[in-house]
Amino acid sequence: MNRTTRFLAACLVATLPGAFLGAQTAKQDMKDAGHETKQAAKDTGSGIKKGTKKTAHTVGEKTEEGADATKRGTKKAYQKTKSGTKKAVNKVDGDPNTK
Repeated sequence: MNRTTRFLAACLVATLPGAFLGAQTAKQDMKDAGHETKQAAKDTGSGIKKGTKKTAHTVGEKTEEGADATKRGTKKAYQKTKSGTKKAVNKVDGDPNTK
């Protein structure tokens, strides 16, 4: 082998570990990216789940509050109607105590 060939062979041998190391690093980078993507998807799913539960809870509370308000309003309207009807009947009957 001449001097130039030996130099080129030495350079080639010196760069081979770096080439393999670079391939190993790229492969590991791909694996790491996959793991990071998987973790990000899990985090996103957890956030959506938490938000959905919180919204459902809030909607349930507001629905109950609305139902209670409707119930109170219905009772109040019933009492006013009952009282008004009683007064009207008493007026028709000629009850002097009716205003």
